Amino acid sequence: MTNQNDSTHQDDTTLTNRQGHPITNNQNLRTVGNRGPATLENYDFLEKMSHFDRERIPERVVHARGAGAHGYFETYGVVGNEPISKYTRAKVFQDKGKKTPVFVRFSTVIHGGHSPETLRDPRGFAVKFYTEDGNWDLVGNNLKIFFIRDAMKFPDMIHAFKPDPITNIQNVERFFDFCASSPETFHMVTFVYSPWGIPANYRMMQGSGVNTYKWVNSEGKAVLIKYHWEPLQGIKNLTQREAEEIQKKNFNHATQDLYDAIEQGDFPEWELNVQIMEDGPHPELDFDPLDDTKLWPNDQFPWYPVGKMVLNKNPEDYFAEVEQATFGTGVLVDGLDFSDDKMLQGRTFSYSDTQRHRVGTNYLQLPINAPKKRVATNLNGGQMMYKRDLAPGQNPHINYEPSMLNGLKEATQTDKEYTPHIEGKLVRESIDRQSNTKQAGETYRNFEQWERVELLENLIRDLSVCNMAIQKAMIALAEEADKEYGRLLKEGLQKAEKNSSTSKPLGNIDGDDAPKDAINNGHDAEPY
Repeated sequence: MTNQNDSTHQDDTTLTNRQGHPITNNQNLRTVGNRGPATLENYDFLEKMSHFDRERIPERVVHARGAGAHGYFETYGVVGNEPISKYTRAKVFQDKGKKTPVFVRFSTVIHGGHSPETLRDPRGFAVKFYTEDGNWDLVGNNLKIFFIRDAMKFPDMIHAFKPDPITNIQNVERFFDFCASSPETFHMVTFVYSPWGIPANYRMMQGSGVNTYKWVNSEGKAVLIKYHWEPLQGIKNLTQREAEEIQKKNFNHATQDLYDAIEQGDFPEWELNVQIMEDGPHPELDFDPLDDTKLWPNDQFPWYPVGKMVLNKNPEDYFAEVEQATFGTGVLVDGLDFSDDKMLQGRTFSYSDTQRHRVGTNYLQLPINAPKKRVATNLNGGQMMYKRDLAPGQNPHINYEPSMLNGLKEATQTDKEYTPHIEGKLVRESIDRQSNTKQAGETYRNFEQWERVELLENLIRDLSVCNMAIQKAMIALAEEADKEYGRLLKEGLQKAEKNSSTSKPLGNIDGDDAPKDAINNGHDAEPY
């Protein structure tokens, strides 16, 4: 029953937090202006995200299935014809030819640690640079955009994409229910349901930082940055039928491909490219540069190659290196900085929080995660600590700062500190200039004809079994993106058979027949 004196109009279905407080805005972080940055007192977000980070023990909540390798990054030292120091003072990028050790983990996102690598899903592309200034983690995906633009929605998105909490089977209706209710997802849906949703393997896929970052130079001036990894082996994607044929033979094919290539000396390589934009809101654009659902157009913001990565060594132990490897978007070195991207700020809390929960408080003392330089901290204690981070000659009795008794001392700031000006009202709002479907239409038109056909076949097959309201909403988004896209989707759904189940992996063909086939094709046996 609704209490007429209750200003929030609660009833039995009202969403609350664990304290019982009704949640009036489950879509947006509280931020300084609608573009961010976010503020620390976001209690509903912190409760939601910190609980989400602890939902799986000990497997990663997302990106559980992974493969990894060691290698190095070699910097070109320039951006176009200019020295890279004009834009960033990060040492990893200076001095042409300098090599920095790296460890890379590739992954699928939604399913568990031993799930098939042929499933329709984004792929993770995380790189740990062991730089002379400490670790830098560039944590991204193979696709250059994302489903959402606000971290408040991330746990809901993953819940919708994960297996049903009752059946433990992924359900396409749950996937499209969330996407149809969140129009900003449509560009990513267009990519994921095309052949780009199933890379042929890890070596032949692109990578992207996805989020918007900043570079800072020695004068304290910043520019906005997008990172892109381009595979020098070329790019290969699979159709749904091709992927299912591969899955029949080997559901570890991408891990095996990476491992075998390195063992045979066929070392995979990627060129790192950046797009650069002056810092600011850029009102002349029809999208916000901090919006993770958008691409920065190449013709306006060209790609500049800044270095090359080579993977030349397989892990010696999968668990010690690949499974216990930890990454975080907040792991930046001097000369690299955060933008006000709300997804980036939410991920920065979530990722390192997850690692402390999953691997332990002292996860950074594990060899795969430890920086390859001297470490001296006043952090002490916690589960699985096996050493103290003492400096040579440090007074071991002093685990605080400041001190006059031979404790640790602050570093000296040599270059000018970056001090962005922040001003605005604290609000819970989506950013302006949402333009949820325009780039999806451009992406559709840029696809080759066979890619469009594959996209539509996959969408029609899965949407045909969904609730009619979801179908109508997805058709409307497609029509808004591109007239042909919308028309073909609508016509296809009108003709489609609707006799299959929603409980299946995304894009799955004839999977409903499998339980009956197992019975019909099974061979009788006597008990023993």
